[in-house]
Amino acid sequence: MGATLGRIDSSSQPFHVCLLGLDSAGKTTALYRMKFDQYINTVPTIGFNCEKIKLTTKGISFLIWDVGGQEKIRALWKSYWRCTDGIIFVVDSCDLERMEEAKMELMKTAKCPDNHGTPILILANKQDLPSAKDINEMERLLSLHELTTIPTLSLHIVQNFENNSVTERTSSSNSSSSGSKAQQPTEPQKLWHVQATCAVTGEGLTEGLEHLYEMIVRRRKLQKQKKKR
Repeated sequence: MGATLGRIDSSSQPFHVCLLGLDSAGKTTALYRMKFDQYINTVPTIGFNCEKIKLTTKGISFLIWDVGGQEKIRALWKSYWRCTDGIIFVVDSCDLERMEEAKMELMKTAKCPDNHGTPILILANKQDLPSAKDINEMERLLSLHELTTIPTLSLHIVQNFENNSVTERTSSSNSSSSGSKAQQPTEPQKLWHVQATCAVTGEGLTEGLEHLYEMIVRRRKLQKQKKKR
């Protein structure tokens, strides 16, 4: 993993990413595993941590803002996700007692108008533990199917990401124009992806960032297409 995640040089222009989730979900552990490629014992974040991470498999870097997840400071999240390129939401896949709370905060984040079109990477963390729920179960527990009710949201599943089998559709009031060709997607869609991870060992973190990068690129391409029209 050290060959794929590490420190960046100052000449790069990183993507800005907000790292969110309930307290004790493993956000800071994941951040420093990505930064230093080793496990670092952490304490609860009061405020935020900020680190630059390089994803050498793609030749890009991220500036990741890790914001504390205690209930009393979650209201500050919106100050960090404004104008961000992507959001990473970490969920403890073993903590069934707080799963509903995690779902509520994730839904609030995903459906916030400020995050319209912002890619969201969901890290199903602590997969090394016996009681960890798998990806399919996490999607059910977090009610991620509800996100598909948002017109601009596209479901992006692990199994079909690599072969680009997600079908993108557009709805436009001008689709009935005479002689017009079939329209291409023009509305930036809010994408999300669930990645199984273990922040302690680093398993799944590189793959997760790769998916986040691909979603950010897709969003930017759609934004450019929309501007051209």
